[in-house]
Amino acid sequence: MFDFVDGAAGAEVGEGLNRSAIREIRLQPRVLVNVEGRSLKRRFLGQDMGLPFGIAPMGMCNLTWPGADNMLAAEAMRRGIPVGLSTAASTSLEHMHAMAPGRAWFQLYVAQSRQAAMRLVDRAEASGYEVLILTVDVPQVSRRIRDLRNGFQIPFRMGARQFFDFAFHPRWSIGTLLHGAPKVANFEAEQDGKGFTRGESRGSTDWAFLDELRMRWTGKLVVKGVLSPDDAVRIRDAGADAVYVSDHGARQLDATPAAIHALPRIRAAVGPDYPLIFDSGLRSGEDIVKALALGADFVMLGRPLLYAIGADGARGLSTLVDVLADDISVTLAQIGLKRVEDIDSRVLVNAPAELPTGAELPTDGGKDAKPAPAARMVEG
Repeated sequence: MFDFVDGAAGAEVGEGLNRSAIREIRLQPRVLVNVEGRSLKRRFLGQDMGLPFGIAPMGMCNLTWPGADNMLAAEAMRRGIPVGLSTAASTSLEHMHAMAPGRAWFQLYVAQSRQAAMRLVDRAEASGYEVLILTVDVPQVSRRIRDLRNGFQIPFRMGARQFFDFAFHPRWSIGTLLHGAPKVANFEAEQDGKGFTRGESRGSTDWAFLDELRMRWTGKLVVKGVLSPDDAVRIRDAGADAVYVSDHGARQLDATPAAIHALPRIRAAVGPDYPLIFDSGLRSGEDIVKALALGADFVMLGRPLLYAIGADGARGLSTLVDVLADDISVTLAQIGLKRVEDIDSRVLVNAPAELPTGAELPTDGGKDAKPAPAARMVEG
């Protein structure tokens, strides 16, 4: 189960690149600035958020620990942040919305058919969801070496290796048995009786489907898995309310560029006011601040939250969110800001060499300095 969460595509070079690229970005400390009364709140997509980050949609979270989806929903309500629910989740979209009303966002995969996808959209609307996330970067599930080595597949099949693994982890195994083995809760079977197949092609999602979905869905529409500035502009022009910059945590393409490198390019392409969400490679409060400085309006976290649940259940999750919030607050103090909403490119000392060069970034980050567009940075 750990390898399912922790693993990525191919040789997992892309996953490491995501994290190393973020680590290379430097922030400019400031001194003699009154930073008392700092606030991490912000408004995004018409909602007041208690923190500048939310919970990314993730499939089969209950494999990490029995009841993980319930823990995520409870934490979202406690913190005033969104919690994404995947089509491939082990909790039904109706149940998740009941646990996190107003905070649950539904993430849509288009797999078996467009008709089945639209039935899910109708269910989301009937349940009261206000935000729908269309994920477009999984036309085909990638080959993940660790999953293949472990025999991980859905529907799950028990072999000798799995039996001994479970036997040596009795707390997880007994808890899972008591709660019932997790199943994909939202995927509708076709008329021929075929159920969920993890490796089934999802490649039929195209621009025509986006137009159809935009006409059908009256709430906020987010398109997730975008790394190309040209695609981002086209998605914006198609009427989506936000673009979600992500490389799926490098779980789809090992040769993917670091997602953080794409973020300022996309910000420059869509303009300063268009809503952008970011994930991939974030592990700390400082990482979150860096993503906001490079053009994100809001960020989402995935793997770190499941690590915390796997380590210590609901208490581990709450502890990690506390740590992340404290880290963001301390980082704000160090860079001379009181509000997370004031973070912009002026707090950056450098940016990755791969980014376009242009106007120099202000070296002192002063409040009177002219802000540098996120895509116009020079190598430190």
